[in-house]
Amino acid sequence: QAEEELKAAWSQQADQLQEMGHRECLLRADLQRAREQLESFKTRVMQVCSPSAAGSTGKSVTEQQVIEKVRQISDENQQSHKREKSLQKELSSRVAKEKEASANIEAFKNTLQKLQ
Repeated sequence: QAEEELKAAWSQQADQLQEMGHRECLLRADLQRAREQLESFKTRVMQVCSPSAAGSTGKSVTEQQVIEKVRQISDENQQSHKREKSLQKELSSRVAKEKEASANIEAFKNTLQKLQ
């Protein structure tokens, strides 16, 4: 009876090991797919950010290159927003001055007509 129990335990452990091996194989395949997806994503990001830097050289894109390019684009975007705000202020100022000048000209015309 003890021998039967040992055989059953041995069989159960063998099944568990086989299942663990199967899971490991699936996990390795998932990991490889994730790596391929990451590499594809990095390459697409670089192609969008800088078409000449990615894909054309045949080299894989590093994470650092992607991070630097995204930072560069973010910095450029912030500078563009600052410039846009500055131009909006300048435009508003000029419009206000133009309105003031138009009002002054209108007042001058009215005064001139009254004088005539």
